[in-house]
Amino acid sequence: MLCVADRNVCTTRESLRTAMLSRAGEPVLMSDRKPANQTWESFADRRIREAEEAGQFENLSGFGKPIPGIDQPLDENWWVKRKLRDEQLSVVPPVLEARRAIERTREEILQLSDETDVRHRLEALNELIHKAIRSPIPGPPSGVMPVDIESELYTWRIARSECR
Repeated sequence: MLCVADRNVCTTRESLRTAMLSRAGEPVLMSDRKPANQTWESFADRRIREAEEAGQFENLSGFGKPIPGIDQPLDENWWVKRKLRDEQLSVVPPVLEARRAIERTREEILQLSDETDVRHRLEALNELIHKAIRSPIPGPPSGVMPVDIESELYTWRIARSECR
């Protein structure tokens, strides 16, 4: 992949270091090397001062807001947790997911009117439970067993007759 920075063609790797546009749309070279006769502190101070003068620190997102999680204890997996939260993902052990599925399925089948549909849902639930039990992913002690389809159908029939 190629990009154009300061009218010169460069590779993407170089562009990450050298081609950053200023607010005016002009290229700002970020590959300035520290001169041998200058200390790191003065080099960094000069770069910060130049960026401030160019207005690169104005209107930054989060300006004036507290740093999220600053008061929380240090967690080495903070970035994983943030990514999961930002992507609205959850990582639940399969056994716990199977327990949730049992509860959801029991609620959902009450809305069904056909016994064949209920039976198919319960069979699919049992397949999910078997996969969870066989899963190599660690979780809490199993404690989840496949549902007895005939018993669940009996309970469903009673609930359906009471609703009529």
